Amino acid sequence: MLGKNVTIEVFGTLAERRLYSGNIVGSCDMRRVYIITNHEIHGEIDCTIIAAATGDTSAQTRLIASPENEVFYEPEIIERLEHTSINFRKITCIYEKSCGAVIYRQNDRKDIKILLVKNHNGKCWTFPKGHIESGESEQQTALREIKEETGLTVTIIPGFRQISSYRPFGKIRKTAVFFLAKAEKSIVSVQQAEIDYYLWVTVDEAMQMCRHENDTNILREVRKILYKKMKNGA
Repeated sequence: MLGKNVTIEVFGTLAERRLYSGNIVGSCDMRRVYIITNHEIHGEIDCTIIAAATGDTSAQTRLIASPENEVFYEPEIIERLEHTSINFRKITCIYEKSCGAVIYRQNDRKDIKILLVKNHNGKCWTFPKGHIESGESEQQTALREIKEETGLTVTIIPGFRQISSYRPFGKIRKTAVFFLAKAEKSIVSVQQAEIDYYLWVTVDEAMQMCRHENDTNILREVRKILYKKMKNGA
């Protein structure tokens, strides 16, 4: 059912934080669903099934829907489900959001190097990133994940924010938000549970090593900014 567009008959609200209960119209088993929204709703409404929440029993398992023009990620879904009486053990969501950064450093000669990493479950070189957690801003997630994965403390450069959207498999819709960040040190201490390899490379080398078009597009924007900073003596 994940990703399916359905019409839901709304019964009423379960919490002040915009969590509603309803049934899928036309469903032979009268399947109960929760609807997450930022607006007041009633009657019948067109929604997308965005998540499945597994409880201790099959009777406690719930599909989670949202109106077709609203997107919710796992941390906010979990937060709103806390207003129910069911203890959900697992959430599967079609929307995933991660945040990270293109990290660069300069040596004494002002040469610019970009940090690329290769994850355990990935075949391509990319940039450090990780899933956003409840209560975090995008930049807070990026800084935390960079520290956890590489051991680096970095400074985010204002004015740069690039979004990469893709569907790696099935119905999962991933969004990655990347900032530009500067590292003062080149010593990387990788999180071995996440990262297999890392390299400091030039921007041109990074363009050749990154296979995904989204990553190379981001690097083009990075190159513009960094070369402008070099020209201005920054």
